[in-house]
Amino acid sequence: MPVERYMALCLAHPVHGYYVTRDPLGAAGDFTTAPEISQMFGELVGLWAAGVWSDMGAPATVRLVELGPGRGTLMRDALRAARVLPAFLAAVRVHLVETSPALRARQGEALAGVEVAWHERLEEVPEGPAIVVANEFFDALPVRQFVRAGGAWRERLVGLTDDGALAFGLAPEPERTIDRSGPEGAVLEWPAIGLDIARALAARLAAQGGAALAIDYGHLESGFGDTLQALRRHAPADPLADPGEADLTTHVDFAALARAARAGGTAVHGPVTQGAFLRALGIEARAAILKRRATPAQAEAIDAALARLVGTGPEAMGGLFKAIGFAHPALPPLPGFPPA
Repeated sequence: MPVERYMALCLAHPVHGYYVTRDPLGAAGDFTTAPEISQMFGELVGLWAAGVWSDMGAPATVRLVELGPGRGTLMRDALRAARVLPAFLAAVRVHLVETSPALRARQGEALAGVEVAWHERLEEVPEGPAIVVANEFFDALPVRQFVRAGGAWRERLVGLTDDGALAFGLAPEPERTIDRSGPEGAVLEWPAIGLDIARALAARLAAQGGAALAIDYGHLESGFGDTLQALRRHAPADPLADPGEADLTTHVDFAALARAARAGGTAVHGPVTQGAFLRALGIEARAAILKRRATPAQAEAIDAALARLVGTGPEAMGGLFKAIGFAHPALPPLPGFPPA
């Protein structure tokens, strides 16, 4: 089967899928996301959304949508920070696009007291102006992979060896739809599902108004390389070992996302590094405010979280992660992004 199909089954099989059967986040899980590292992340996203709503002309009703909302931590922190603009909170209708029953339960706990509508797909969110947030969403979508072999592109497949073990192989027939050259042995990843979602999201925003923010790890320019990776208990794992028991992701191609959004009719802002984006939104000032009432141990934890979110070291997210915005063409530059 194609790598795309393998990833889809591992992650979203209705009975055995990785995201269907567990809460994968936190120290007891397999990975940690920015909202779980510090409240500052979600708070700044909430203020970003409030600023976008104001720039939209403060519509009486706006859909605040999160794609792949994890435990609901980001949305909880965003709504708390947005209390500084009560009119925005009054206009917000919260919509979460989530397929995992386990994570929906955690989201409900985190957002107790908030009226929330859950959806399987973006297309189910009711019409109207929308502000959409997608943190570490696109990296978890299945991708197709092609390998340059014998002067042609051949799709990478997952199959069985003679002794019954999973292994990678290549389709016998060349892929005729790829109009791109490459060196022998090169791997080309094609995130068809993610690009379809980006185009559909952009078309909605262009027609009905609003903006979207996507934050993920990946590369600024399209290129070659095998970025398929598995993570289990916070350590790298074999993507073919124990299907459905590890998180499978690939690096996001931000240049391809930008092209898809423009094709859908929106303006594109960024991409910029997560560190630059959060600094532009004022994360350092927010950290200083939190430290005023913190114990020494709490202040040290705030500094560590800040360094992880905006830094560029081996364990930091500030350089590897990128932020990109899609917006109705009539909107001014989105908060956190430099003017075009």
